[in-house]
Amino acid sequence: MERQDYNKAENAVDKAKWTVNDYADRAKDYIREQKHKNAEPTADGWMERAKENVSDAWEDTKDAVSDAWEKTKDWSEDAKAEVRKATN
Repeated sequence: MERQDYNKAENAVDKAKWTVNDYADRAKDYIREQKHKNAEPTADGWMERAKENVSDAWEDTKDAVSDAWEKTKDWSEDAKAEVRKATN
């Protein structure tokens, strides 16, 4: 697997990480948005938003890991073919 594939997967995971301060800032943003819409901010609404972020990050991570797997598998098949060709 190439280094860029590892980096892609790592970046997707890093994007998904929220620190405590990030959570606090995003919770404040959620509360402000709800007040701007004249809606009541709720814990359930906030949890739903956080869950969506995690879900999006999981999809990004899954895609990066899947791409890396396919490239590794292709590289492995190419290497096997080269070995067969060299030994025949």
